[in-house]
Amino acid sequence: MKKVVLIGYMGSGKSVIASQLAHKLNRTFVELDACIEKKCNLSVAAIFEKHGELYFRKLERTLFLELLQDTSNDFIISTGGGTPCYYNNHELLQGEGVVSIYLKASIATLTNRLEKDQAKRPLLANISSKDLSEFIAKHLFDRNYYYNQATYTVSVDHKSVEEITNEIANLLV
Repeated sequence: MKKVVLIGYMGSGKSVIASQLAHKLNRTFVELDACIEKKCNLSVAAIFEKHGELYFRKLERTLFLELLQDTSNDFIISTGGGTPCYYNNHELLQGEGVVSIYLKASIATLTNRLEKDQAKRPLLANISSKDLSEFIAKHLFDRNYYYNQATYTVSVDHKSVEEITNEIANLLV
């Protein structure tokens, strides 16, 4: 079986869906941001604050490669929202032994989900609530090319976690 990589904008449900999918398929769930936090013994927000985004992105690339090259286990990997957009990580989404799935959410869905924990997200912490939709729209436009490199695209709007998980599981058969 192949490694399954979930990509998409922050708030699209990557971690929740990956966890449920791993459970359903009896596979190991790995959250890339959690791997980075463990390696640095700092939260993603603290890494951004202390070392900057470039340091974070380099570490993210290294750990992402390690996971994809690990032949001892077939993981369900939840990436960070920016993972495919840096260091040609989008090319890894089409690699041998990898199936990538873009969890596509509308601007309205993302805004609704992200307003609740905006302060916890380094890239959103300094964006006003009234500017959040516009910020997300611009980011999605900038990242669209990278997200669309995924093997499959699954819309998450107006669907339950179970519906999305089942849809992805059906794609993997």
